[in-house]
Amino acid sequence: MRVLVTGGAGFIGSHLADGLLADPKLGAQVRVADNLSNGDEKNLAHLAGRVEFLRGDLLDDAFRARALDGIEAVLHLAALGSVKRSLDRPRDSHLNGAHLTLLMLESARAAGAARFVYASSSSVYGGAEPLPQDEARRPNPLSPYAATKLAGEHYVRAFARAYGLQAVSLRYFNVFGPRQRADSEYSAVLAKFCRAFRDGAPLHVFGDGEQSRDFTYVENVVRANLLALQAPRLEGEAVNIAAGERHSLNEIVRELNALTGRALVPSYGPARPGDVRHSLAELSLAGNLLGYRPAVDFRSGLAKTLAWYQTQTGPGA
Repeated sequence: MRVLVTGGAGFIGSHLADGLLADPKLGAQVRVADNLSNGDEKNLAHLAGRVEFLRGDLLDDAFRARALDGIEAVLHLAALGSVKRSLDRPRDSHLNGAHLTLLMLESARAAGAARFVYASSSSVYGGAEPLPQDEARRPNPLSPYAATKLAGEHYVRAFARAYGLQAVSLRYFNVFGPRQRADSEYSAVLAKFCRAFRDGAPLHVFGDGEQSRDFTYVENVVRANLLALQAPRLEGEAVNIAAGERHSLNEIVRELNALTGRALVPSYGPARPGDVRHSLAELSLAGNLLGYRPAVDFRSGLAKTLAWYQTQTGPGA
Protein backbone atom coordinates (compact mmCIF):
# COMPACT_ATOMS: atom_id res chain seq x y z
CA MET A 1 0.00 0.00 0.00
CA ARG A 2 1.36 3.43 -0.97
CA VAL A 3 0.62 5.78 1.95
CA LEU A 4 1.05 9.53 2.31
CA VAL A 5 1.50 10.93 5.83
CA THR A 6 0.95 14.68 5.90
CA GLY A 7 2.74 16.38 8.77
CA GLY A 8 4.83 13.23 8.89
CA ALA A 9 7.99 14.87 10.24
CA GLY A 10 6.13 15.89 13.36
CA PHE A 11 5.63 14.11 16.66
CA ILE A 12 2.68 11.86 15.81
CA GLY A 13 3.40 11.68 12.09
CA SER A 14 6.91 10.30 12.53
CA HIS A 15 5.59 7.62 14.87
CA LEU A 16 3.02 6.75 12.20
CA ALA A 17 5.82 6.33 9.67
CA ASP A 18 7.48 3.91 12.11
CA GLY A 19 4.27 1.97 12.57
CA LEU A 20 3.49 1.74 8.86
CA LEU A 21 6.90 0.31 8.06
CA ALA A 22 6.75 -2.14 10.96
CA ASP A 23 3.39 -3.65 9.96
CA PRO A 24 4.03 -6.66 7.69
CA LYS A 25 0.36 -6.92 6.68
CA LEU A 26 0.41 -3.49 5.07
CA GLY A 27 3.67 -3.77 3.18
CA ALA A 28 3.55 0.01 3.13
CA GLN A 29 5.56 2.33 0.95
CA VAL A 30 5.61 5.58 2.92
CA ARG A 31 5.81 9.14 1.64
CA VAL A 32 5.95 12.06 4.07
CA ALA A 33 4.93 15.62 3.21
CA ASP A 34 5.79 18.36 5.69
CA ASN A 35 6.67 22.06 5.55
CA LEU A 36 8.71 21.73 8.78
CA SER A 37 6.87 24.62 10.42
CA ASN A 38 6.53 22.42 13.47
CA GLY A 39 8.08 19.11 12.42
CA ASP A 40 11.76 18.22 12.20
CA GLU A 41 13.59 16.01 9.72
CA LYS A 42 15.58 14.49 12.59
CA ASN A 43 12.36 12.71 13.62
CA LEU A 44 12.73 10.67 10.43
CA ALA A 45 16.53 10.31 10.42
CA HIS A 46 16.35 6.71 11.63
CA LEU A 47 14.17 5.91 8.59
CA ALA A 48 16.59 7.31 5.99
CA GLY A 49 16.27 5.38 2.75
CA ARG A 50 12.98 3.81 3.83
CA VAL A 51 10.72 6.86 3.66
CA GLU A 52 10.32 9.34 0.81
CA PHE A 53 10.37 12.83 2.28
CA LEU A 54 8.92 15.84 0.44
CA ARG A 55 9.32 19.29 1.95
CA GLY A 56 6.75 21.84 0.90
CA ASP A 57 3.45 23.56 1.60
CA LEU A 58 0.36 21.43 0.97
CA LEU A 59 -1.65 24.61 0.41
CA ASP A 60 0.28 24.88 -2.88
CA ASP A 61 -1.62 23.07 -5.63
CA ALA A 62 1.44 21.79 -7.49
CA PHE A 63 3.14 20.47 -4.35
CA ARG A 64 -0.07 18.81 -3.17
CA ALA A 65 -0.49 17.05 -6.52
CA ARG A 66 3.12 15.86 -6.37
CA ALA A 67 2.67 14.57 -2.83
CA LEU A 68 -0.44 12.59 -3.81
CA ASP A 69 0.87 11.15 -7.08
CA GLY A 70 0.41 7.37 -7.01
CA ILE A 71 -0.89 7.36 -3.42
CA GLU A 72 -3.53 4.82 -2.33
CA ALA A 73 -4.19 6.02 1.23
CA VAL A 74 -3.74 9.31 3.10
CA LEU A 75 -3.10 9.82 6.81
CA HIS A 76 -3.80 13.55 7.13
CA LEU A 77 -2.21 15.10 10.21
CA ALA A 78 -0.87 18.39 8.82
CA ALA A 79 -2.35 21.31 10.78
CA LEU A 80 -1.44 24.10 13.17
CA GLY A 81 -1.97 22.51 16.57
CA SER A 82 -2.74 24.22 19.89
CA VAL A 83 -5.87 25.89 21.19
CA LYS A 84 -3.83 28.91 22.27
CA ARG A 85 -2.22 29.35 18.84
CA SER A 86 -5.67 29.30 17.24
CA LEU A 87 -6.83 32.04 19.60
CA ASP A 88 -3.78 34.08 18.65
CA ARG A 89 -3.99 33.29 14.91
CA PRO A 90 -7.50 32.04 14.00
CA ARG A 91 -7.13 32.61 10.25
CA ASP A 92 -3.91 30.58 10.10
CA SER A 93 -5.61 27.84 12.09
CA HIS A 94 -8.47 27.75 9.57
CA LEU A 95 -6.26 27.81 6.48
CA ASN A 96 -4.05 25.00 7.76
CA GLY A 97 -7.02 23.13 9.22
CA ALA A 98 -10.45 22.99 7.60
CA HIS A 99 -9.35 24.65 4.35
CA LEU A 100 -6.35 22.39 3.91
CA THR A 101 -8.44 19.32 4.74
CA LEU A 102 -10.89 20.20 1.98
CA LEU A 103 -8.02 20.67 -0.49
CA MET A 104 -6.51 17.34 0.57
CA LEU A 105 -9.82 15.53 0.11
CA GLU A 106 -10.31 17.04 -3.35
CA SER A 107 -6.79 16.19 -4.43
CA ALA A 108 -6.87 12.69 -2.91
CA ARG A 109 -10.03 11.94 -4.84
CA ALA A 110 -8.54 13.35 -8.06
CA ALA A 111 -5.41 11.23 -7.56
CA GLY A 112 -7.45 8.06 -7.09
CA ALA A 113 -6.66 7.48 -3.42
CA ALA A 114 -9.14 5.04 -1.95
CA ARG A 115 -8.80 5.75 1.78
CA PHE A 116 -8.49 8.91 3.88
CA VAL A 117 -7.81 8.99 7.63
CA TYR A 118 -8.16 12.42 9.22
CA ALA A 119 -6.61 13.47 12.52
CA SER A 120 -9.34 15.26 14.45
CA SER A 121 -9.42 16.19 18.12
CA SER A 122 -11.36 15.69 21.34
CA SER A 123 -11.50 19.50 21.54
CA VAL A 124 -14.62 19.34 19.35
CA TYR A 125 -16.57 18.30 22.48
CA GLY A 126 -15.71 21.47 24.37
CA GLY A 127 -16.54 21.09 28.05
CA ALA A 128 -19.35 18.64 27.39
CA GLU A 129 -20.36 16.58 30.41
CA PRO A 130 -21.34 14.13 31.82
CA LEU A 131 -18.34 11.94 31.15
CA PRO A 132 -17.37 9.86 29.27
CA GLN A 133 -17.80 11.71 25.98
CA ASP A 134 -19.23 9.58 23.19
CA GLU A 135 -19.53 10.33 19.51
CA ALA A 136 -23.30 10.85 19.73
CA ARG A 137 -22.66 13.90 21.92
CA ARG A 138 -23.35 17.21 20.22
CA PRO A 139 -20.01 18.97 19.54
CA ASN A 140 -19.41 22.26 21.33
CA PRO A 141 -16.12 23.79 20.09
CA LEU A 142 -14.71 26.47 22.39
CA SER A 143 -11.79 27.64 20.22
CA PRO A 144 -10.98 28.25 16.55
CA TYR A 145 -8.78 25.13 16.66
CA ALA A 146 -11.72 22.99 17.77
CA ALA A 147 -13.99 24.61 15.19
CA THR A 148 -11.61 23.91 12.32
CA LYS A 149 -11.21 20.27 13.42
CA LEU A 150 -14.98 19.87 13.49
CA ALA A 151 -15.32 21.47 10.05
CA GLY A 152 -12.74 19.00 8.75
CA GLU A 153 -14.83 16.13 10.12
CA HIS A 154 -17.86 17.40 8.21
CA TYR A 155 -15.86 17.52 4.98
CA VAL A 156 -14.60 13.98 5.55
CA ARG A 157 -18.14 12.73 6.11
CA ALA A 158 -19.44 14.61 3.07
CA PHE A 159 -16.76 13.14 0.78
CA ALA A 160 -17.49 9.66 2.09
CA ARG A 161 -21.20 10.02 1.39
CA ALA A 162 -21.03 12.01 -1.84
CA TYR A 163 -18.11 10.22 -3.53
CA GLY A 164 -17.81 6.86 -1.79
CA LEU A 165 -14.38 7.67 -0.34
CA GLN A 166 -13.37 5.22 2.41
CA ALA A 167 -12.79 7.81 5.11
CA VAL A 168 -12.79 8.26 8.87
CA SER A 169 -12.02 11.01 11.40
CA LEU A 170 -10.06 9.93 14.47
CA ARG A 171 -10.67 12.18 17.47
CA TYR A 172 -7.38 12.11 19.36
CA PHE A 173 -7.48 12.76 23.10
CA ASN A 174 -4.34 14.59 24.37
CA VAL A 175 -1.62 12.54 22.70
CA PHE A 176 1.81 12.41 24.37
CA GLY A 177 5.08 10.56 23.96
CA PRO A 178 8.67 10.78 22.70
CA ARG A 179 9.51 13.43 20.07
CA GLN A 180 6.82 15.84 21.23
CA ARG A 181 8.22 19.37 21.22
CA ALA A 182 8.61 21.03 24.60
CA ASP A 183 10.23 24.33 23.62
CA SER A 184 7.26 26.41 22.50
CA GLU A 185 4.51 28.36 24.23
CA TYR A 186 2.20 26.12 22.20
CA SER A 187 3.75 22.86 23.40
CA ALA A 188 1.49 20.31 25.11
CA VAL A 189 1.49 20.18 28.88
CA LEU A 190 3.05 16.74 29.33
CA ALA A 191 5.98 17.64 27.10
CA LYS A 192 6.58 20.76 29.18
CA PHE A 193 6.23 18.81 32.42
CA CYS A 194 8.73 16.14 31.34
CA ARG A 195 11.25 18.77 30.31
CA ALA A 196 10.81 20.64 33.60
CA PHE A 197 11.35 17.47 35.60
CA ARG A 198 14.42 16.61 33.55
CA ASP A 199 15.94 20.02 34.21
CA GLY A 200 14.57 20.68 37.69
CA ALA A 201 13.03 23.82 36.19
CA PRO A 202 10.04 25.82 37.44
CA LEU A 203 6.71 24.15 36.81
CA HIS A 204 3.69 26.27 35.88
CA VAL A 205 0.05 25.17 35.75
CA PHE A 206 -2.79 27.20 34.23
CA GLY A 207 -5.76 26.90 36.58
CA ASP A 208 -5.91 24.91 39.81
CA GLY A 209 -4.40 21.70 38.40
CA GLU A 210 -7.53 19.67 39.02
CA GLN A 211 -8.50 19.80 35.35
CA SER A 212 -8.21 16.31 33.89
CA ARG A 213 -7.59 14.77 30.50
CA ASP A 214 -7.71 11.39 28.82
CA PHE A 215 -3.97 11.44 28.09
CA THR A 216 -3.20 8.99 25.28
CA TYR A 217 0.21 7.49 24.62
CA VAL A 218 1.28 7.87 21.00
CA GLU A 219 1.56 4.11 20.34
CA ASN A 220 -2.20 3.85 20.85
CA VAL A 221 -2.79 6.49 18.16
CA VAL A 222 -0.47 4.66 15.77
CA ARG A 223 -2.42 1.46 16.35
CA ALA A 224 -5.71 3.21 15.63
CA ASN A 225 -4.43 4.57 12.30
CA LEU A 226 -3.14 1.17 11.19
CA LEU A 227 -6.50 -0.38 12.05
CA ALA A 228 -8.28 2.37 10.10
CA LEU A 229 -6.22 1.54 7.02
CA GLN A 230 -7.36 -2.07 7.25
CA ALA A 231 -10.99 -1.70 8.41
CA PRO A 232 -13.42 -3.37 5.99
CA ARG A 233 -15.73 -0.39 5.54
CA LEU A 234 -15.48 3.28 6.49
CA GLU A 235 -18.23 5.82 5.83
CA GLY A 236 -16.92 9.09 7.23
CA GLU A 237 -17.46 8.28 10.90
CA ALA A 238 -15.88 10.31 13.70
CA VAL A 239 -14.30 7.99 16.26
CA ASN A 240 -12.71 8.61 19.68
CA ILE A 241 -9.13 7.43 20.07
CA ALA A 242 -7.91 7.54 23.65
CA ALA A 243 -6.80 5.55 26.67
CA GLY A 244 -10.20 5.51 28.35
CA GLU A 245 -8.93 6.91 31.67
CA ARG A 246 -8.40 10.46 32.93
CA HIS A 247 -5.76 12.07 35.12
CA SER A 248 -5.51 15.55 36.63
CA LEU A 249 -2.44 17.74 36.21
CA ASN A 250 -1.82 17.65 39.95
CA GLU A 251 -1.90 13.85 39.85
CA ILE A 252 0.66 13.88 37.03
CA VAL A 253 2.98 16.16 39.01
CA ARG A 254 2.84 13.68 41.89
CA GLU A 255 3.56 10.80 39.53
CA LEU A 256 6.54 12.57 37.94
CA ASN A 257 7.92 13.45 41.36
CA ALA A 258 7.73 9.76 42.28
CA LEU A 259 9.41 8.67 39.02
CA THR A 260 12.27 11.19 39.27
CA GLY A 261 12.78 11.47 43.01
CA ARG A 262 12.25 15.22 42.78
CA ALA A 263 9.89 17.34 44.85
CA LEU A 264 8.76 19.98 42.35
CA VAL A 265 5.83 22.14 43.40
CA PRO A 266 4.01 23.96 40.59
CA SER A 267 3.00 27.59 40.57
CA TYR A 268 -0.58 28.23 39.55
CA GLY A 269 -2.04 30.93 37.34
CA PRO A 270 -5.35 31.82 35.69
CA ALA A 271 -6.98 29.18 33.49
CA ARG A 272 -6.50 29.77 29.77
CA PRO A 273 -9.39 30.74 27.47
CA GLY A 274 -10.64 27.87 25.33
CA ASP A 275 -9.32 25.12 27.62
CA VAL A 276 -11.83 22.48 28.68
CA ARG A 277 -12.12 21.36 32.30
CA HIS A 278 -12.32 17.57 31.85
CA SER A 279 -12.20 15.00 29.07
CA LEU A 280 -12.71 11.26 29.01
CA ALA A 281 -13.45 9.12 25.97
CA GLU A 282 -16.05 6.45 25.46
CA LEU A 283 -14.32 3.86 23.24
CA SER A 284 -17.13 1.50 22.22
CA LEU A 285 -17.39 2.80 18.66
CA ALA A 286 -13.62 2.56 18.17
CA GLY A 287 -13.78 -1.06 19.31
CA ASN A 288 -16.75 -1.96 17.14
CA LEU A 289 -15.68 -0.14 13.98
CA LEU A 290 -11.90 -0.54 14.08
CA GLY A 291 -11.22 -3.26 16.62
CA TYR A 292 -9.32 -0.66 18.66
CA ARG A 293 -8.31 -1.14 22.27
CA PRO A 294 -5.60 0.93 23.97
CA ALA A 295 -2.45 -1.16 24.26
CA VAL A 296 -0.37 1.16 26.48
CA ASP A 297 -1.79 2.55 29.73
CA PHE A 298 -1.09 6.06 30.94
CA ARG A 299 1.51 5.31 33.60
CA SER A 300 3.53 3.03 31.32
CA GLY A 301 3.44 5.68 28.60
CA LEU A 302 4.45 8.42 31.03
CA ALA A 303 7.46 6.43 32.20
CA LYS A 304 8.55 5.80 28.59
CA THR A 305 8.10 9.47 27.71
CA LEU A 306 10.02 10.74 30.71
CA ALA A 307 12.87 8.31 29.96
CA TRP A 308 13.09 9.69 26.42
CA TYR A 309 13.20 13.33 27.55
CA GLN A 310 15.95 12.50 30.02
CA THR A 311 18.17 11.50 27.10
CA GLN A 312 17.47 14.63 25.02
CA THR A 313 19.19 18.01 24.82
CA GLY A 314 18.97 20.99 22.52
CA PRO A 315 16.13 22.78 20.71
CA GLY A 316 12.77 21.05 20.73
CA ALA A 317 13.72 18.77 23.63
